[in-house]
Amino acid sequence: MYMIFATFMQFHAVWCAFDLDIHVNSAILTFVRDNMSFLHDTRLRRLVSGGSVKKEDSSSDSPDLKEFLEACRNSLREYDEPLIRNAYEYAREAHKHSFRKSGEPYFSHPLAVARIILHDIPFDSITVASALLHDVVEDTEYTYDDIRSNFGTVVADIVEGVTKISKFFENKQLKRAENYRKLLASMVNDLRVILVKIADRLHNMRTLEHHSRVKQVAIAKETLDLYAPLAHRFGLARIKWELEDLAFKYLHPLEYEDLKLHINEKREEREKYIEKFAKPIVKRLKERGLQFEISGRPKHLYSIYQKMVNRNKPITEIYDLFAIRIILDTEDDNECFSVYGIVTDIYRPIPERFKNYINLPKQNGYRSIHTTVSGPNGRKVEVQIRTREMHEVAEIGVAAHWLYKERKSARKSSFEDWVASVREVFENPLYGASKEESAEVMLKDLMRSLYQDEIVVFTPKGDDISLPAGATALDFAFAIHSELGLRCIGAKVNHRIVPLGTKLKSGDQVEIITSKNHSPGTDWDKLVTTHKAHTAIRRWYNEQSRHIADKGRDIFRKKARKQKVKIAEDELERVARQLGFKSPYFMFVALGNGDLDFERIVNTHRGLVEQDTEALPQPKGKEELFEDFIRSARDSQAFLIDGKETSMQFEYAKCCNPIPGDDIIGFITKGGTLKIHRRDCINIEHLMIDATVSDPTIADRLIPVTWPRNGESTYLAGIKVIGDDRPGILNEISLAISNYRNTNIRSVSIDTKEGSFFGSIVVSVRDLDHLNHIISRILKVKGIKTVERYDEM
Repeated sequence: MYMIFATFMQFHAVWCAFDLDIHVNSAILTFVRDNMSFLHDTRLRRLVSGGSVKKEDSSSDSPDLKEFLEACRNSLREYDEPLIRNAYEYAREAHKHSFRKSGEPYFSHPLAVARIILHDIPFDSITVASALLHDVVEDTEYTYDDIRSNFGTVVADIVEGVTKISKFFENKQLKRAENYRKLLASMVNDLRVILVKIADRLHNMRTLEHHSRVKQVAIAKETLDLYAPLAHRFGLARIKWELEDLAFKYLHPLEYEDLKLHINEKREEREKYIEKFAKPIVKRLKERGLQFEISGRPKHLYSIYQKMVNRNKPITEIYDLFAIRIILDTEDDNECFSVYGIVTDIYRPIPERFKNYINLPKQNGYRSIHTTVSGPNGRKVEVQIRTREMHEVAEIGVAAHWLYKERKSARKSSFEDWVASVREVFENPLYGASKEESAEVMLKDLMRSLYQDEIVVFTPKGDDISLPAGATALDFAFAIHSELGLRCIGAKVNHRIVPLGTKLKSGDQVEIITSKNHSPGTDWDKLVTTHKAHTAIRRWYNEQSRHIADKGRDIFRKKARKQKVKIAEDELERVARQLGFKSPYFMFVALGNGDLDFERIVNTHRGLVEQDTEALPQPKGKEELFEDFIRSARDSQAFLIDGKETSMQFEYAKCCNPIPGDDIIGFITKGGTLKIHRRDCINIEHLMIDATVSDPTIADRLIPVTWPRNGESTYLAGIKVIGDDRPGILNEISLAISNYRNTNIRSVSIDTKEGSFFGSIVVSVRDLDHLNHIISRILKVKGIKTVERYDEM
């Protein structure tokens, strides 16, 4: 009874202290955390876990928080103020000691990402909270469990899904494929993961000027290859255009500036022409009593550049620089066709430039009428006509589907079909393939699914099917049903028999001819472009291959048992590689097909065993074993604090990547890990300022450390190289590095532009002296202008 009373009194003391904003003794907090597991009140749980705690009193809110909450209130249909307020405070506290390359507090980044969600993808409060928290797990001491206990499993799962990929993949292409695979796999479970990731990339692109030229090019390429197409697939037109223009700015800076200058010079002329063009249309629409909005439609720079390159024409001949958009405040789609009639009654239409995306929407749900007409002075003007709802879908994509979810339609299901097809890719990996192969094939298939150009073809019954441009008759068969594709023996396009690999055009009518006894040909994978068709064909091949591999394994087991041959599983791996197979799986396929015999496997294994016996080292004496032990102990990594080794768990800070020879300092994280920084690291400088100005406790967590004695480990270091581009320069740089102490080159990224060579190289070095010698050797290569160390890799 006494224990119950004591427990209650300690709980009461904590609760009172919370309400009065009194500092609570840590012993009481520990007691409550360990013994009061039945407490579920969010405020107390946050207090116990060490999170920042404030009363939800709006009068004490900072101006930034007040403005942000007001923006959320105005933008979100479902507004959860406590969730967003807590996420804001939690993220600000978590990032308070970190800064961006620009020198701004790091919290400015997640806040900017959340603002992008509000402005361009106003989905829900959970998405906004997740955007605020999206870097907490990766960049601070807080964990997934901390996020889950404070904000729930849904938010924690989204944050975990957005967290960047660790840098453990040494193979650069595999790392790229794995990164995209995890990105899209997370999307399959919750679309909000990819929405936050897209917003994160947009803000990173907006602040890309603070990075090196090499990193700018790499990030811009990735943005153009993946994130802009993803934004398109999600129907996020504004974000897609901005991502493309920003990528264009860093990939082709001269062309970007020239195009921007030309368009700005012609802006006034263009605006006057559009006003003249729109005047008679406005008059007729008002006479009809329609409620509408009409405006000039800006064409983004990358789109203009693409047309100039693809058509090999100067900017003066890219006619859809003149464009208007008419948005109708009506729920009647037929009004769009009435307005089309008015426009084409005033101006002569160009028939081949008419597109009806209202009845035949794009796969991302985009709907509108597009037409091009000949305006005053014979200038061609593109006109888009749509309703307000169509416009919102066009601008904010999947978020608009969320807003209009009570009016669920086939447009949304087409998007869901795409997500389902992505899920199908993940659920059908390649049998027997290596991790690298599976990741790369998956990436190739998914990139196909992000095609921006689409065609619409029809079944014999008149049903429309959307396919990516370049799709074939065989793609069409698989788009209808996988079983139809597998049994396909021929096709008719517009009532004429054609080969299965015939590419389709918009408006084609396609009929598939099948046979129950038919199966895919060996070249079918080359005849299709859609990932649905590739996946179905590959699955069929895999099933056949698996049956043959099972047959081969049975043959192997029976003969091995009969001849009393024993080969361990790990030895089978060696035998398969020795015979030229990627894995035992493919070796058993060859055995099942009759392309390999059992005796060859046994003989190969016997030869490997004999090689191993000859190569066995002589046993070591006690003195040699003792010397090995001493050498190993000397090489062990243990940092020195006050001249003594410590067994404390440590990590190297990613913000500055220290190596032996650097002047270093340790910072003890909340989790008890010793994080090793360079003393000149910007984050250490800011921590020291905070220790002096605002938080004296930080000083106790900054520990003087020195490198361990006689270390023989290697460390990663980055080198940035700029010089004149010429044949063989990369080879000469590589030789300059590798010929010095057999230095290992871990990765190389290069780019060339207008006769200049930009490279970033990651090497394994023993210490700062090793790195400086390499830099000196690279500087001696002909044509090299600058060589310097860079921190972030």
